[in-house]
Amino acid sequence: MDALTGTGTDTDPERLYRAAQLYYEQGATQAEVAEQLRVSRPSVSRMLAEARASGLVEITVHRPDSNSTQDLSVRLREALGLDAVHIAPGDQSSRVGPGLGPLAGHALSGVGLEPGDVLLIASGVTTYALAQHCMGDYSGVIVAPTVGGQAEPDPWHQTNEVVRMFTSTSGGYPHYLFAPSLPSPALLTALQDDPGFQQIVQDWRSAKAALVGVGAPALSRESISRSVPRDHPNLAKSVGDVCLAFYDREGAEVTFPGNERMVRVPGDVLRAVPHRIAVAVGQQKTLSIVVAARSGWLNQLVTDESTARAIEQGI
Repeated sequence: MDALTGTGTDTDPERLYRAAQLYYEQGATQAEVAEQLRVSRPSVSRMLAEARASGLVEITVHRPDSNSTQDLSVRLREALGLDAVHIAPGDQSSRVGPGLGPLAGHALSGVGLEPGDVLLIASGVTTYALAQHCMGDYSGVIVAPTVGGQAEPDPWHQTNEVVRMFTSTSGGYPHYLFAPSLPSPALLTALQDDPGFQQIVQDWRSAKAALVGVGAPALSRESISRSVPRDHPNLAKSVGDVCLAFYDREGAEVTFPGNERMVRVPGDVLRAVPHRIAVAVGQQKTLSIVVAARSGWLNQLVTDESTARAIEQGI
């Protein structure tokens, strides 16, 4: 059997189960499932269809209680002082891309981005997942990173990779930032004279919209930029971050050694972007989201019903 073509694998129950688990439970794309199972993409499509037909996968479509969700959205919007709150039904924490991608696309479509406008996009597990799903047609829109991350081992912390994925699925013209998130003093000085870096700084200041995530408290996270000194006592004060700007319960930025050298959009510049759309789910982020909203890091929130109800209970 040829493993790469998937011959003979389309009906194997264990392989069908694994494909369905990756796609439906873990939110992997069909390309990622194909890579992990060493089969072709058409084989993955056939395997998922067979999993549904054989009863391994049961899909139930529930009509949402739209009034309940809409009322919750209004209450959170008013309580957090936001322009809009978009809520997906149920718990989407295990399928961020397919679960929240359509709502994030809806939020972005309301911005009215035109060719030549700048859209900033952050690094992180959430934005990495979203970038793999088409969220509209942004042909001609400049898509630029909010932070450095060239040396990061995890792809979701490499902002250039997130930008590349977004433009490959949704269009746009990428601007890349060739710098680590925490450069040496010498490299930071050299960057000031680099035309590419100067262009990114200009993108930050002229951006019409930003698509960002909201990080959970620094010490609670499994994945974080390796430039962040998690063992520094100041990080214990952090309740979350947006674009590597860590903040405490009052919304004040938390500093640590090297913080002044971080390559990231400055807080005052990000908060001046007209449309700041944050996508975040998970009850562990409840306080992170509330403080970020009240501190002006975002003016639109995309989340799920489970997180939204936890937020409402906590405020």
